[in-house]
Amino acid sequence: MEKKIDTLPLTSTHWGTYRARVTNGRVQELYGFEYDNDPSPIGSGIIDVQDGPTRISKPSIRRSWLENGPNSHNHLRGVDPFIEVTWSEAEKLVANELKRVSNIFGNSAIFAGSYGWSSAGRFHHTQSQLHRFLNCIGGYTKSKFTYSFAAAETVVPHILGSYRAFLDTCTSWESIRENTELFVSFGGIPLKNGQISQGGTGNHFQKKKLLEAFKSRTNFINISPLKSDLIGEVNGEWIAPRPNTDTAFMLGLAYTLYELDLVDYDFISKYTVGFDNFLSYLLGKKDGIPKTAQWASYICEIETEIIKTLAKKMSSKRTMISISWSLTRQDHGEQPFWMAIALSCMLGQIGLPGGGFGFGYSATNFIGGNFVIPPAAAFPQGINQVKDFIPVARISDLLLKPGTNFEFDGQNYTYPDTKIVYWAGGNPFHHHQDLGLLMKAWKKPDTVICNEWCWNSLAKRSDIVLPCTTPLEREDLGLTPRDPYIIKMSKLTEPYQDSRDDFDIFSGIAKEMGVLDNFTDGKTKEQWQKWIYNETREKSLEQNINMPSYDDFIKKGWFKFPNHREDVVMLEDFRADPINSKLNTPSGKIEIYSETIHSFGYVDCPGHPVWLEPCEWLGQKDKKYQLHLISNQPKDKLHSQLDHGNFSRSNKINGREPVYINKIDADKRNLKDKDLVKVYNDRGSCYASIVIDNNLRSGVILISTGAWYDPIDPSIPDSPCKNGNPNTLTPDKGTSSLGQGPIAHTCMVEIRLAEGEIPSVTAYEPPSFI
Repeated sequence: MEKKIDTLPLTSTHWGTYRARVTNGRVQELYGFEYDNDPSPIGSGIIDVQDGPTRISKPSIRRSWLENGPNSHNHLRGVDPFIEVTWSEAEKLVANELKRVSNIFGNSAIFAGSYGWSSAGRFHHTQSQLHRFLNCIGGYTKSKFTYSFAAAETVVPHILGSYRAFLDTCTSWESIRENTELFVSFGGIPLKNGQISQGGTGNHFQKKKLLEAFKSRTNFINISPLKSDLIGEVNGEWIAPRPNTDTAFMLGLAYTLYELDLVDYDFISKYTVGFDNFLSYLLGKKDGIPKTAQWASYICEIETEIIKTLAKKMSSKRTMISISWSLTRQDHGEQPFWMAIALSCMLGQIGLPGGGFGFGYSATNFIGGNFVIPPAAAFPQGINQVKDFIPVARISDLLLKPGTNFEFDGQNYTYPDTKIVYWAGGNPFHHHQDLGLLMKAWKKPDTVICNEWCWNSLAKRSDIVLPCTTPLEREDLGLTPRDPYIIKMSKLTEPYQDSRDDFDIFSGIAKEMGVLDNFTDGKTKEQWQKWIYNETREKSLEQNINMPSYDDFIKKGWFKFPNHREDVVMLEDFRADPINSKLNTPSGKIEIYSETIHSFGYVDCPGHPVWLEPCEWLGQKDKKYQLHLISNQPKDKLHSQLDHGNFSRSNKINGREPVYINKIDADKRNLKDKDLVKVYNDRGSCYASIVIDNNLRSGVILISTGAWYDPIDPSIPDSPCKNGNPNTLTPDKGTSSLGQGPIAHTCMVEIRLAEGEIPSVTAYEPPSFI
C-alpha cells in the first residue's frame, strides 16, 4: 500500500510547500502541502532537471582565466570552454584571488550585491552565507534595495516614515471582505505573482480571499493595460490606460474630487502636511496646466467621463486603492506610489476598515495576510567594514564608470573600482535591463565568481563556477517573517555529483584564508539550524506565542503561527491617535509635500507627486517605435528559476518564449498565431513566438521575463537573444535621482516576422569543456 501523502517528507520553496515521494534516492513527485488552498504547479519543474545536462557537476574554471590569470581575455566570458578542477584547487584559486584584490585594491573592489531570490530555507539563504563569509575577510561593496520596488523603498519613507513596515501590514483580506465596497487596483491583482513568497509559503490564500471578497460585496476595478491582471471570476471592470500614465490618471481623479467638493479636508488637516502646496500644482497655479479629468484623458487615452465617474464612486464608497509593485518599475516610478497615497488622503479613508491604500495585493502571497508576523531569526551576517554601495539596478554603471559620482536619496556617492564580482543566489542576466550594455560591462572586472547549481546564463559568463546543491539535497528550516508556517525541510536526495551547499563551499574557502572559526562560529549546519529555531522561539515567547521545542517540531515537521484575533487595518493606530502613534516623518504626519525631498533639488523628483513624461511611451510625438513592451513576472516560474523545467517549457511556443499581441496590432503587421518574430529597438532584439490576445490594450505587447539569455553570438554584446529575453530591449536608466530604481516597463519596441533561418535555442545546454 502506498504511503499516505501527509506522512511523506516536506520541503519548502518560494512557490510553496510540498510533500515529496522519493524512490531509489530520487524525487519522483511533489504533492501540494495538505494545508495549501491553491498549490502552485511551478514546483514540479525541478524534478526533471534535478539531474542531467544542466547540472554543474564539478568546480569549473574558464580556460583563459585558468591559463593566463585574472583579467585575461575577459571578452571571452560566455565563449571560452571550461576546465573542471578539484574542490581543493578551486578553494585555493578563490582564496588567492580574494587575497590579491583585498591586499592591492581594498575590499571595496569586491562587489557582492548578489541580488536574487536564491531558494527558500532560513539557514541556507545564499546571500546571507556569502555576505557573512565576505564580512569575515573585511567586507564588500553591496547593493541597496530591490528591483521589485526600489523607487518605493526610497520615496515612501519620506511620505510615511517607512515602507517595509507598511508593506508587511497591508489591510487584511478579511477586513476587505467585510468592509470594502470598491477595490481600485492600479496594476491589477495578478494571482500568478501570488504563487510565490520570499522565504517560502505554507498556504496560498490570495485567490480564495479575492473570491470571498467578491462574493461578499466588493466591486473590483482593474486599471492596467492587461485584462489578465485580474481574474475573470470577479467580474471586474477593466480600464486600460496607456502604460506609464497611472500618475496622470490619479491626478485627474484628484482634480475631480476637488472640483466636486469631495475632498475630506478634516482628514487632510489632522493627518497630513503639504496639501496646499500640492493643490497649487493640481490646479495649475505652478505650471499653468490644471490637472483636470480632461487633461488626464488626453494623456491616458481614457474617456474623461470614465475618470470623473470613478472619482465619484471612490468618494461615495468604502474604497481600497491597491498599487502594484510594477508601477515603480517605470520612468519616474516614485510618482505613482506618492500620488496614490495623496489620493487616499483626499478620500480620507486611511486607517478605516477596508479603506485607504495597499502596496500590491497578490504581488506575493503574503500581502493582506491576517497572521502574526513570525519574529524569524536569521543566519548572522556580521559587520561589513566597507561603506560603499550601489542602488540595486546600477550594476552596469558600477562596472563601466568607476570613480564617477551618482546621486541617490539626497546624497552624492562614488562608484568604486570593481575587480571581483562574486554572485550567489541570483542571475543578473535575468533581472537587469539592457543586457547588451551589461555584456559590455561584464568584461570589466578581473574575475567573476559564482555559486550555481545549473548552467544558466550567469554560470556560463563566470570565470570560477562552484557547484551548489538545491533545497532537495539539504536540510533546512522554511522560516520567514512573511509567512505563518515553519517547515522542516528534509534532505530528500544526495547532492548531485561534487556539488556542495553554500555553507560547505564558504567553509572550504574560509579555511584557506584562515577565517574558518570566524565563519562557522564553531557550529555545524545542524547546530546553526537549531540555533535559528531556538532564537525564533525565544523571541516568540516575548510576544506570548508558544512554539514547540525543537525536537517536537522536528518530529511533526511543521508549525503554524496563529492568526490575528482582529483584522489587520493599515494605519489604524495612527488614525486613532496621530499624536502618540505619529509616523516617523519630520512632521509625524503623512507628507503629501516633503520639504526634505524638495531640498534635494531634483528636477526629476520634486517635493510632491507630479506627472513627468516618461523617456519613451505611447504618447510621445514622432516616436521611432510604435509598441509598448510590458515585461511582467512569469506565470510558470519564479523570475528565471526553473525556466529549463518541464512546467516552464510546456508553456513555450515552438520552443520559444511567447509574445502576446492584440489582433489589431498583429493584423497591421500581417502576423498570426505561432509566427516566429523578431522584437527589436535600438538597444537590442530577441526572437519569440506570437500569441494573439485581445486581453491586451492595443499598442501594447507582452513578453514575460524569465527566459534564459541565449544570444546567437555570445561574443557580440547586442547579439539577438534566441530565447525571448525581454531585457535585451529594456532601458538601463534610473527612475530618478532620488530612487535610481529600474524602469523595465518604460520600453518602446517594434515587431516583425523573423527572416531567414533562426538558430535553435541552446540556453539549456551546458558549455563546452576541455
